[in-house]
Amino acid sequence: EVQLVESGGGLVQTGGSLRLSCAASGFTFDDYTITWFRQAPGKEREGISCISNDDGSTYYADSVKGRFTVSSDNAKNTVYLHMNSLKPEDTAVYYCAASSILPFSWYTDYLYDHWGRGTQVTVSS
Repeated sequence: EVQLVESGGGLVQTGGSLRLSCAASGFTFDDYTITWFRQAPGKEREGISCISNDDGSTYYADSVKGRFTVSSDNAKNTVYLHMNSLKPEDTAVYYCAASSILPFSWYTDYLYDHWGRGTQVTVSS
């Protein structure tokens, strides 16, 4: 059974940092693409960062580029999202999702087969 479990969310002040984790099981981690999405209340789900465990390539949305970094520990089957310089507009539920391919439009949610349940990130002003 494929499982993705996010953790590391919480409440942080503007300018602070958090590290989210996405622990994966039930599939060949090294062959998959893992992407972080987020959804704020009343807004559409947004793809923010992607890592291909096959070749290590990474991708970022403009909204987080330069502030967020995605990394992968293949030995632990875990992907991390390091979030720095957090802003109130980063407040959202953060999800990780997995795909057996690297979609051309990596930020498109319906291209992903497997999803975690999410972790809440709240940035106070």
